Amino acid sequence: MAGFHVMADARGMHVQPTVRRITNADLLDALRLGVDDFWAKPSHYVFLCLIYPIVGLILTQWSSGSNAIQLVYPLMSGFALVGPFAAIGLYEISRRRELGMNTSWRHALDVRRSPALPAITVIGFMLLALFLLWLYTAQAIYTGLFGDQPPASIGAFIREVLTTSKGWTLILLGNAAGFVFAVIVLATTVIAIPLLLDRDVGAVSAIETSARAVMANPLQMALWGLIVAVLLVVGSIPLFAGLAVVMPILGHATWHLYRRVVEPQQIRPVRRPM
Repeated sequence: MAGFHVMADARGMHVQPTVRRITNADLLDALRLGVDDFWAKPSHYVFLCLIYPIVGLILTQWSSGSNAIQLVYPLMSGFALVGPFAAIGLYEISRRRELGMNTSWRHALDVRRSPALPAITVIGFMLLALFLLWLYTAQAIYTGLFGDQPPASIGAFIREVLTTSKGWTLILLGNAAGFVFAVIVLATTVIAIPLLLDRDVGAVSAIETSARAVMANPLQMALWGLIVAVLLVVGSIPLFAGLAVVMPILGHATWHLYRRVVEPQQIRPVRRPM
């Protein structure tokens, strides 16, 4: 199974990369390096990431046009759930720049030749499933409070959310549920895809390593999640246009965060029953 492997590496091994403890200074340094990567050739990166504001506008138009105004906010916040996979091309650009290789935007597509592509695809489908489950959960919370009748208009929906007890309950329950989904994604994929691009360790080891990284650095990873959430909200406010800058910076910064969290050389293979 060396040619197609998902759960383990090409040798059928589960490996455990060594996780390091980091500080808040490492987070700031990762962001700084992410900005450096972005400004190295910003036109290329903005071109790559224009898809995010475009998709955001399409989703908003679709939800509004189909009487699903209540899903606009879940769709906006859902960017954080699929972000680890959506930024895969940006990880590749940062990896190539780190190695002194050509960083033309077309190389963002080189990930399709990665031996870890099947494992990366599995994680991508996992994130998509979580995103769809989040939308279903958000809709279920709305239906439970307001019934099956969709909002009459955006203005009426905003007034009902902000001025009624049901609206405040919707805000509290919706954000609590969103927080749970965000924690799951952070804990399982914060550095999983960068790890797979760097080392073909298999999906299970990549997810395990992300979980161990979060457990070893709970405060720092919580702060990282907060930084990501705040920047995504800021980028989404001006009709999603800010995502064309926020997404690439966060994508590049995530690569550098991975470099600080995972020991570059020390890998301890562990055989487990397949």
